[in-house]
Amino acid sequence: MSAVSKAMYTPLALAASVGGGIVAGAVFGQLWKRVAGESEAPDPKDLSRSTREVLIAAALQGIIFGLVRAAIDRAGARGYRKLAHADPR
Repeated sequence: MSAVSKAMYTPLALAASVGGGIVAGAVFGQLWKRVAGESEAPDPKDLSRSTREVLIAAALQGIIFGLVRAAIDRAGARGYRKLAHADPR
């Protein structure tokens, strides 16, 4: 990737990443409400919650964030390739 291409892609990728984090957080929040019937996931430092519940929430959150990030990165790379006729890596 040329320096100009990288300069164009980097801010777009950063913005997409931030947006993806917001989307992933919202998806996780809605899923946790449906699964656990609570508005917020347990805080790992809240010792009144079970370790199992805290770890399940963390695993679910990690899966969702990873999937959303990969999907957004992939879509951004494909979109960039269509516009710039170059791969973004």
